[in-house]
Amino acid sequence: MKTCPIYSFDKKKIKDANLKFAIIVSLWNKEITSRLYKGAYETFIQSGILKDKIQTWEVPGSYELIYSAKKIAHCYNYDSIITIGSLIQGETHHFEYLCQSISQGIKDINIKYDVPVIFCVLTDRNIQQSFDRSGGKNGNKGVECAKTAIYMSLFRKDIK
Repeated sequence: MKTCPIYSFDKKKIKDANLKFAIIVSLWNKEITSRLYKGAYETFIQSGILKDKIQTWEVPGSYELIYSAKKIAHCYNYDSIITIGSLIQGETHHFEYLCQSISQGIKDINIKYDVPVIFCVLTDRNIQQSFDRSGGKNGNKGVECAKTAIYMSLFRKDIK
């Protein structure tokens, strides 16, 4: 049985791989998504990714992450795409429909295109949970997603 290699954050290995990343950020709940973006972007830079290898797009809301990720996967040649959004539960079922649609949409893009699309969409019960998960007491999911994007990009290059 072949096992997948464990990737370390060796800056030389990452630099030699010449990785390119797309980040798509929802403007809805911008106070949260900007914190996630900052965590992801700074993690890329600290890992040795050059600024000109990171392209950022902004979209109105998390639902628009689906279309924009599909277009970017189709039209560009990035090693990974990170989709950043924030949904906070309200009093209607709208939250559940959006969460399910967005996660299914991002999953479908992962299946259709040969590029990892990393799901960095917080789906929280309240604003405090969102703050806690975007640089608060529970860390920053943007940091975790950037690391995942690097891992998956290296994995993708190893498999080809």
